[in-house]
Amino acid sequence: MNHSSHSNFYPSALQCVTSHYDDRPDPQDVSLLVIHNISLPPEQFGGKEIEAFFCGKLDKSRHPYFELIADMRVSAHCLIKRSGEVVQFVPFNHRAWHAGKSSFQGRSICNDYSIGIELEGADHIAYTNAQYASLLKLSHYIMALFPHITLARIVGHCDIAPLRKSDPGVAFDWPLFRQGLSAL
Repeated sequence: MNHSSHSNFYPSALQCVTSHYDDRPDPQDVSLLVIHNISLPPEQFGGKEIEAFFCGKLDKSRHPYFELIADMRVSAHCLIKRSGEVVQFVPFNHRAWHAGKSSFQGRSICNDYSIGIELEGADHIAYTNAQYASLLKLSHYIMALFPHITLARIVGHCDIAPLRKSDPGVAFDWPLFRQGLSAL
């Protein structure tokens, strides 16, 4: 598929420029969608700390936890805030740094062939209806752009790094999400 530069940006997203990405080994090899959660500080919502973190501009002095993570170079393609607002950091045809050490169906380095979506949230706190609505629309857009991403190839961070990660957590309603995707 020919990925024009326009299609690699979600039209409804606010663009937030980061340098925390690089080229994919094969831009045509995008076949996995990974759902994460993040909150900064942990289990606190609102503010601009997530955007600052993904852009390498997190102020260490604002919270003790930030001292531990501020120097990490991490990103995701998109963040869905509690309000449902979508923020995009990395064009879909580039590699965001969201998965870390990971493997899916025997293939390692998931960042090479996946798209990462972060939900502002925590493992044990319910996500908002607005987040599910935005996640469904964004996932549908991504699946149309990258047809190798099928329902079976949409996973949580916990599925590709099970010994390290638990997100999107028990609060994420997989049946609701999958039913919504099937209905689109």
